[in-house]
Amino acid sequence: MKKVDAQLRDKATGAPPRFVLASKSAIRGDMLRAAGLAIETIPASIDERGFERRWQADNLAPDRVAEALAREKALAVSRAEPGAVVIGADQTMAMGEQRFSKVATLAQARDKLLALRGRRHELHAAYALARDGEVIASGAASARLTMRNFSDAFLDDYLDRAGKGILGSVGCYQLEGLGVTLFEAIEGDYFTILGLPLLPLLAALRERGLATA
Repeated sequence: MKKVDAQLRDKATGAPPRFVLASKSAIRGDMLRAAGLAIETIPASIDERGFERRWQADNLAPDRVAEALAREKALAVSRAEPGAVVIGADQTMAMGEQRFSKVATLAQARDKLLALRGRRHELHAAYALARDGEVIASGAASARLTMRNFSDAFLDDYLDRAGKGILGSVGCYQLEGLGVTLFEAIEGDYFTILGLPLLPLLAALRERGLATA
């Protein structure tokens, strides 16, 4: 069976498009490659926290913050990679008016998970496509997750078993692993929860002749 990426052609040039992921996220890269895209990885270098603080001060909604960050990442790499189709992605997390960022230690992860225990929060994931320094598409999707009212002993065991790998996630969990044991209900797209609204992204590529229809 042929790989999907071997069938892709840029309608403007007739050549296979070059795809670049402006992120160091392994799970996002794996999702895109599994969908048939031959992805290169060039992480964007932007001041994410600085952008977040500015947009939060302007009261921008969490899903719009995620989309704005995805656009900034895609643009930053696109300007340095002419001709490439650059994919930016970002994810934000909120619980009511409270917003969350990644933490640096397992002790901070424990505090965050205690705050989330027995409550519902939202994940907002976004994508952006950029080419030659211009955003050509972007969008965001949301998911709602409710954590179980687990015991302190369960939480301590979870942190011991999951380890520092969870610090790469804004929610301090990885749903594809042990993180699923934290939850009692999930509403939303699986890919969105993992950090990339994959179906809208693939649709945007098809609409622009950058993936097979």
